[in-house]
Amino acid sequence: MSGRPGLASWTRYLTPDPRHRRLGLVCLGVGTTAGQVSTLPARTLDCYAVVFLTRGTGRLRWGGHEQPLVAPTLFWLLPGVEHGYGPDAGGWNEWWVLFDGPAARAYQDLGYVARDEPVTSVADAGGLEVAFGALARACRPGDPSTDVEAAAALHQLILATRRAAVPDPVAASPVLATLLRDACLPVTVAAHARTLGMTEAALRDATRRAAGCSPKEFVLRARLTRAKELLATTDLPVVAVAARTGYDDPGYFTRIFTRRVGMPPSRFRDQERRGPLP
Repeated sequence: MSGRPGLASWTRYLTPDPRHRRLGLVCLGVGTTAGQVSTLPARTLDCYAVVFLTRGTGRLRWGGHEQPLVAPTLFWLLPGVEHGYGPDAGGWNEWWVLFDGPAARAYQDLGYVARDEPVTSVADAGGLEVAFGALARACRPGDPSTDVEAAAALHQLILATRRAAVPDPVAASPVLATLLRDACLPVTVAAHARTLGMTEAALRDATRRAAGCSPKEFVLRARLTRAKELLATTDLPVVAVAARTGYDDPGYFTRIFTRRVGMPPSRFRDQERRGPLP
């Protein structure tokens, strides 16, 4: 607890070694503050951060812009981007986490860590508080497994931030719902755009915001996932699996399956198919 009047805080910092960074994500610090916290002056981090406000209002200055903050909300801070933030006169309650690693950039590219719009409204504050609490409990001083457990909890926390903002991304996005519904039909991206009443450029933008990838990639992954299910659970020949997942040319299906999965459909079936006990 802090000794400053009107302020309650808890903080834990970690110093992971290079082996922990090979996990892809490392937690560098986690903490919580409640009360009349002072405004953080302009600074630039060498790592990533996420701040979750559970009570109060304030302001965020980020990349030359200023945005209001109203709890419950969270915001992301990126390496090398100057920022500052703080509460209004009534104070606020916050959780914060510092993190880094190659997976952090991957989460950014996938849209889980905001790149251009740092502030995210929170629909499920309770679930997010649970995730922050789990990360805090993983950071036990003197425990040799702390950095590994904190990395695992941090992955879960980043997933929780997405679920807290959009509990069901497909249900919340008519674009994703339509693409998923029609993924295994022999339909082009242009045809998907016409069905949705959008230009191809607008469809690409909407899909990238909702799923972190292009419409073509989203459909391809849905097709390959369905193809894997059919190969592992049915006796359908490969040509029939190709047809059921939107490919009129079984040779092309085999080539793209092999390139993305790392083995041809027949080998995947041999590895994954389980027959009845004798």
